[in-house]
Amino acid sequence: MEVERVQALAYGGLHELPAKFIRPADERPENTKAIEGVTVPVISLSLPHDVLVNEIYKACSEWGFFLITDHGMPAPLIERLQEVGQEFFKLPQEEKEKYANDPSKGSFEGYGTKMTKNLEQKVEWVDYFFHLMSPPSKVNHDIWPQKPHTYREVTEEYNKELLRVTYQLLELLSEGLGLDANILKSHLGGEEIETEMKINMYPPCPQPELALGVEPHTDMSALTLLVPNDVPGLQVRKDGNWVAVDYIPSALFVHVGDQIEVLSNGKYKSVLHRSLVNKERMRMSWAVFCAPPHEAVIGPLPELIDEQNPAKYSTKTFGEFRYRKFNKLPQ
Repeated sequence: MEVERVQALAYGGLHELPAKFIRPADERPENTKAIEGVTVPVISLSLPHDVLVNEIYKACSEWGFFLITDHGMPAPLIERLQEVGQEFFKLPQEEKEKYANDPSKGSFEGYGTKMTKNLEQKVEWVDYFFHLMSPPSKVNHDIWPQKPHTYREVTEEYNKELLRVTYQLLELLSEGLGLDANILKSHLGGEEIETEMKINMYPPCPQPELALGVEPHTDMSALTLLVPNDVPGLQVRKDGNWVAVDYIPSALFVHVGDQIEVLSNGKYKSVLHRSLVNKERMRMSWAVFCAPPHEAVIGPLPELIDEQNPAKYSTKTFGEFRYRKFNKLPQ
């Protein structure tokens, strides 16, 4: 089945948003504006260790989201990652379609556009490219873009740096819970933790006040590390309000995902977030979902449970959790 791509629609002279993209009134950005004067936490990884542990604990328990600076990831590498992603989306449509996925057949990796499961659902204003980056045993390079030719080299280098930062964050999160530094990493699969790249491409939208790039959701991952281009759009939910996330060059956006919330027995919050779109400019983001293997058993850590603090979540494999959430079944 041929899929209508948002990018092709946007650059085809569209002046009015098709009905399938128009959100219900209570979801539209024009009716759900972000609160003024509130900013998300920005944390430098160069802070003294004890201060850093405390700052990250506070951000994860109060927000479930923060930006990190001084993370040691070279700015030129981030720029190259963005360049190869942008180059892919500039390819002729027939070239991109060679990588088309088919979620209806369980094929999620590749080039995609979210389709609705029924007529009542609305379509998000985004095309994407999704693939695994690690562990090596699960990576299928045949799915990765062959053009530009530097895509694989740049992405593999980025993944190494990203894993380094992820492991550091998991240690800090573990210590914030008063536990051994390796506890969260070990429960998330250790060296078998999966990293999944999703490049989101939000073309200019003729009526951005009526549409969403990505609807409100929490991530199934343990952590999500994201870099955007300089077009704002990400918003996170805090105390019943939407808060806009400002762009800071070279900063990494860190989302706490569902698996960390479960493992921490609710001490850390999986952040509800959404993406807006822009009338004049294309927005892009490079999200990496750090998730346990499907067979990993995830539940509240025993060290955090006692008579005063009973388990708030059931224990299940990540594969079962993912299936239930993707199919919107009760957890």
